[in-house]
Amino acid sequence: MHLLFKTALVGLFCAVQLSTTKAQVRPRVIAYYTGSAEELPKYPLAGLTHIIYSFLHLKGSALSFDSPAQEAKVKKIVALKANFPGLKINISLGGWEGCYTCSQAFSTAEGRQAFANSTLAILKNTQLDGIDLDWEYPAIEGPPGHAFSPADKDNFTDLVKRLRTTLGNSYEITFAAGGFTKYLEQSVDWQAVAPLVDYINLMTYDLVGGYSKVTGHHTPLMGSPQQTQSTDRCVQWLLAHGVESQKLVVGAAFYARVWKQVSPEGNGLYQAGVFKWGVDYKAFGKRLNPDSGWVYHWDKSVKARFAYNTAKGEFATFDDNRSLKEKVKYVKKHKLGGIMFWELGNDTYANGRLQSIYNAIGRK
Repeated sequence: MHLLFKTALVGLFCAVQLSTTKAQVRPRVIAYYTGSAEELPKYPLAGLTHIIYSFLHLKGSALSFDSPAQEAKVKKIVALKANFPGLKINISLGGWEGCYTCSQAFSTAEGRQAFANSTLAILKNTQLDGIDLDWEYPAIEGPPGHAFSPADKDNFTDLVKRLRTTLGNSYEITFAAGGFTKYLEQSVDWQAVAPLVDYINLMTYDLVGGYSKVTGHHTPLMGSPQQTQSTDRCVQWLLAHGVESQKLVVGAAFYARVWKQVSPEGNGLYQAGVFKWGVDYKAFGKRLNPDSGWVYHWDKSVKARFAYNTAKGEFATFDDNRSLKEKVKYVKKHKLGGIMFWELGNDTYANGRLQSIYNAIGRK
């Protein structure tokens, strides 16, 4: 009896240790990627948990590659998994201006099932690990000309249900969620959808978008009376509505948004302006160089970086090393599922924004 008791204790100890180990899994680091298979290995991939190739689109109601060349590219990207054990490669449907027909295509049960069936066929054929839905947006306005209907909300729920039934648990199902309040309140039945997906990629960037005539932080961690939309507002809203913390993946931006004709008051922050362009991080040295008059500022109230150029009257908002570190700290503090970013192709090959995320998490 003594030996059996001792054996049972050892077994219990091992089970507790295993449970503890699982609970201490490091955050996901998820890269959206639109580039070539040949360029991808130039980036430091070893610390990534996921790459989401973007984008595939609809052909009728079916998920489809845009061309045979795109399919061949995805297969080459999937082959990289041989060099990075544990890395998952998923594909994404849609994107901004990439889901014009989604509302109509998913308006019938037949259309939703056709999508689920076609997704399974593609995942099997290419040895991919999952599907990410980037429908911008169900039930609310998105890009100009994008069709939407109040019925989209329930249709999205049924789409996810059919995907899970068709794909089983062998494949990941995720979706890219708008980080702003209107999307949170109107686009998704969170109680029905969240339990069915592996994680949710929160697009907590472009919170002040190109349509805005007033500057602000486009990817702030915290909010303020003037900065009403933020990563924290999005996360806390979802937690309060019962979404599991481990399923929430916060978003980071590897690009800046720039406004022109901006007053110098407040170093251009919360001032009237005209949107000029987006600037990839790898082009910061050319477009946002301090030597050309850009002065960088830190907004401690919302934990975000911005810059202003007095001579040009231009304002820029973006993530940098410090803001990314703050986001990683936030992920750890609230036991969230990880951090994702748009997009890897905007980064430099070495010592870029991805490396900043690795440093903050403690990965090489």
